[in-house]
Amino acid sequence: METLIMVGQLLLGLSILVGVHEWGHMVAAKSFGMRVEKFSIGFPPKIWGKQIGETEYSIGAIPLGGFVKITGMIDESLDTKTLSAEPEPYEFRAKPAWQRLIVMMGGIIVNVVTGIIIFIGLALANGEAYLPKEELNKHGIVAYDLGEQLGFQTGDKILAINGQDYERFSDLMSPDLLLGTDNYYTVLRDGKEVRVEMPNDFIDKFADKKNREFVIAPRWLFSVESIMPGSNADKAGLEAGDKITAINGKEVKYFDQLSSTLDQLKGQTVTFEISRNDELINLDIPVGDDGTIGFYQNREIAYVSRDFTFGEAISEGTYNAFAVVWLNIKGFQKMIAGDVDVRKSLSGPIRIATFFGGTWDWNNFWRIVGLLSMVLAFMNFLPIPALDGGHVMFLTWEIVTGRKPSDRFLENAQKVGMVILLSLMAFVIINDTISLF
Repeated sequence: METLIMVGQLLLGLSILVGVHEWGHMVAAKSFGMRVEKFSIGFPPKIWGKQIGETEYSIGAIPLGGFVKITGMIDESLDTKTLSAEPEPYEFRAKPAWQRLIVMMGGIIVNVVTGIIIFIGLALANGEAYLPKEELNKHGIVAYDLGEQLGFQTGDKILAINGQDYERFSDLMSPDLLLGTDNYYTVLRDGKEVRVEMPNDFIDKFADKKNREFVIAPRWLFSVESIMPGSNADKAGLEAGDKITAINGKEVKYFDQLSSTLDQLKGQTVTFEISRNDELINLDIPVGDDGTIGFYQNREIAYVSRDFTFGEAISEGTYNAFAVVWLNIKGFQKMIAGDVDVRKSLSGPIRIATFFGGTWDWNNFWRIVGLLSMVLAFMNFLPIPALDGGHVMFLTWEIVTGRKPSDRFLENAQKVGMVILLSLMAFVIINDTISLF
């Protein structure tokens, strides 16, 4: 069922993104009097189609893209049979270069607008919640395996990033920081300031989804919020509001101490010292094979939350949308510099489906769709023939020089671009498949 939900979200998300992208091309073309023969979400074979006026609207069986066929334009269909005749007034090639440029930019522009609207909506609906630096540094961090490899230690209090103050815990592993170079943290450890360097290729390790949750986390005090009915804790008499102060005589103050201690005592019955109504009592509780006893914790840590006004949501959403583009640019720089393994950085449809997750969460769905809309706009703007950016490159050349590339050149460039794109698609699908095992 989880797989079906992931696939369903992927197909719906791609259909929305492809639909608005191709709609942008079509509306721009029709507004300049160009004939649009076909509008398709998905590639052939066609599974549904309907003729409305001069345009056939259809859905293809391969949902990894879509297309708009404009009369007189050399596109991915490589249909050049009409190019030998004189251009008709309604053809793409008969229009001024600036109009053709707007048509080719139409899909990119609509994807950017879609991404911005989605991020504004998310900001307005969700506001923001974050852990401020001051709250984080009350108890410091928990350093997991990857965090320890960086040089962090549990209990560290992080004072600065690259010598600059920061506002919230999420800043410590922000995408902008991970994609930067020569980064370092200033840490307070045992009363002394220590410098922790971040290797330039750290993003390569962080890109592995299995590692992301095992870098650093905030440290917190805890108490028992509720008991799982029928659990070992329930049978032993643990109650909501209790505070666990020691296990087998070893002091326990933070939740990470509890977790690590129980992990070492799986399958054993241990003595818990409990503070209840300012009195200390002992309970003997068996630890399960999963290292738990069966209670929900109350985190004694204060997150800051606030709602955005409509004006603030516009500012926040627009910033978040364009941050995606900026991070893609920095990611490409990392790949070119060799700091990032391309196999971990490029995602195809299989890996993208896992981003949506196996449960249908509309908030997460729209967040991923908004992100993909901005990524789609960025990728389509790359100057590769067969992408919108390739057409933009040739049209810009025509506008600047006054010389139009020949139809033969454009046809051959389109073929080269198709080979590049098909090779890239094959690579990411194979890479996604390998990453599952």
